[in-house]
Amino acid sequence: MQLVKLLNIFHNSKKVDTSDMNNNEFTRLIDSISECPGFILRHEFFNSAVLMPIVEIGGELHFLFEKRAMNIRQEGEICFPGGRFDPDFDSSYQDTAIRETIEELGITEDDIKISKQLGILVAPMGVAVEAFIGEIIDYDSLNLEIDLAEVEKIFTIPIEYFRKNKPTKYHVRIQVNSGYTDENGNYIELLPVKKLGLPEKYSNPWRGRKQHVLVYEGMEDTIWGITAELISEFISKLERANR
Repeated sequence: MQLVKLLNIFHNSKKVDTSDMNNNEFTRLIDSISECPGFILRHEFFNSAVLMPIVEIGGELHFLFEKRAMNIRQEGEICFPGGRFDPDFDSSYQDTAIRETIEELGITEDDIKISKQLGILVAPMGVAVEAFIGEIIDYDSLNLEIDLAEVEKIFTIPIEYFRKNKPTKYHVRIQVNSGYTDENGNYIELLPVKKLGLPEKYSNPWRGRKQHVLVYEGMEDTIWGITAELISEFISKLERANR
């Protein structure tokens, strides 16, 4: 009966026949909702995609990594090829992963063979990453022309290394703030707690909790954060499949 009351208000009708829940308006309401829903408020996120490139070197499978150039966002960090979803160029997140890999490594679409999607990682800093697993075909014979404006260098690490060496788990503390102080010392109010009559406690940081951060240490370049999470998920699925 609660659903009937809700629909009565929603449709602004005086009477709802409880024996006919398949009426036209209800059907249109339900049909308007996607059968394959994504996560709510996705448009508020930085939506991106990466390719986890696998290459064969000397009969052994390796991940191919990039080190970001020093003049771009998150400079010097280790990552997989990828970037932001662009609706002007991409019809899907897989298209994003392929396009960014082509641009960053200087290869063609024919050099990439997508195997499957690993999953979607939603990071607490407002980033959503769709990760795809793919093979770089005939890697040894390719003449890579990396985009030095974005990529300082590329390198590979055997997948077996990550099976034998687990990541270290560190933590950061994440809090929600109703405002912040900018670089000039000015306080910027984002949520007017007093004006809205919200509980005073929300004037101060809240929801402080620990969030784990995975780190693969002991290499020339530390691999951490989102890239480490994707590797760990890949290895976990690989090990479960081999049990």
